[in-house]
Amino acid sequence: MDRGSGILMHISSLPNQYGIGTFGKEAYAFADFLAASKQKYWQLLPLCPTSFGDSPYQSPSAFALNPYFIDLERLEAQGLLQHDDYSHVDFGDDRSHVDYNKIYINKEMVLRKVFIRKELISLCDLDAFI
Repeated sequence: MDRGSGILMHISSLPNQYGIGTFGKEAYAFADFLAASKQKYWQLLPLCPTSFGDSPYQSPSAFALNPYFIDLERLEAQGLLQHDDYSHVDFGDDRSHVDYNKIYINKEMVLRKVFIRKELISLCDLDAFI
């Protein structure tokens, strides 16, 4: 195995205007930065859902992705959200601090809209076969 260097940084540390870092454009930009810096590895901390205390080391699932890291702008690009669905939602006003309570309540509310919209799209697709 060749030697290599990298960085340890959790996805939640990436800048984002929606309360917490996500797998959105900031993650891709950071990966590009690592490649340009000749870094081989980006080590992430656990990405699983959190529960009481918001610790990924006390997760109810070792296999699921924490919904906090789902990028809302990517969902909009896929037609599953509209900008007004999330642009005015309060995810916290201090970009240097994650307000887990606001993210827990408000991100779930936004992601429910995606689920409902996806279900409606699926039902419309079924109508074409009937």
